[in-house]
Amino acid sequence: MAGRERTAPAHKAEKLVFTGVGDRDVYNITAPFEDDGRTVIAGRVESRDSEHSQVVFFVENDGAWVPLEGAPVLELQDPFHTRIGGELIMGGVQIYPHPEKEGALMWRTAIYRGGRIADLKLFFTGPDGMKDLRLTGLPDGGIGVFTRPQGDKGGRGQIGYFQTTSLDDLTVQAIEEAPLLEGQFIPEEWGGANEIHVLSNGLLGVLGHTACYDAEGDRHYYPMIFVLDPQTAAFSDMMLIAVRADFLPGPAKREDLQDVVFSGGILRRGDGTAVLYAGISDAEAQRLIIADPFARFES
Repeated sequence: MAGRERTAPAHKAEKLVFTGVGDRDVYNITAPFEDDGRTVIAGRVESRDSEHSQVVFFVENDGAWVPLEGAPVLELQDPFHTRIGGELIMGGVQIYPHPEKEGALMWRTAIYRGGRIADLKLFFTGPDGMKDLRLTGLPDGGIGVFTRPQGDKGGRGQIGYFQTTSLDDLTVQAIEEAPLLEGQFIPEEWGGANEIHVLSNGLLGVLGHTACYDAEGDRHYYPMIFVLDPQTAAFSDMMLIAVRADFLPGPAKREDLQDVVFSGGILRRGDGTAVLYAGISDAEAQRLIIADPFARFES
């Protein structure tokens, strides 16, 4: 991670309070978004001793976030959202029994679409073994697709990119064949895209994460950004935008997950600052005011 540029020092961290889910944790949240005139956050909800999670939609009530009445509950991890052509696109990681290894789990990205939360229907399931599949509408009407293969192609997990003409043309084969953004990660690291912002000049601002293990086998996750030209797939250097110490102290799901900040989403405020929404140590959710990391690419 050394040598990567950091943005201006982060300030003002705050824990988000969630109620109405029993004693389960809420973490790896999205940034807030509008649905039917309400401000909503989607969060990963799960017991401290389990990986079996649900994605619940929350609205704020007297300083606490409570489940949105009547909203669907999705059997997913790590939610994400965007809007394409007026439709809400929601997705996350779906886990299921590994087809070959007894007692092990496999995962893939499941994506829903609908005019609003209440109308969401599953419309696409990504390749087996691939998390962090992300879609964005492009200024020319096409769809930008960020992939994250692992294994023979992608190693521990690298980011790929391609374009397709519409949501209906999305295929598993095209995702698997997407070229990688070569040289973005060293072999010991992995990462993925979390949220895509179309910048005022048509470039794509990518909020993502980069991760590694240390010598003790502990995980380290860092929020990062980079910018990509959708026409040429040329991309900027990665820039770390926060570290665990920028946030408030708190619990961890396990000892090896203490230094984990999972980028959920970023809200650009138009005044040179932005609010980063993140899962912390796989146990809670916080937000952090930072310098808008994409502003320099628009000037």
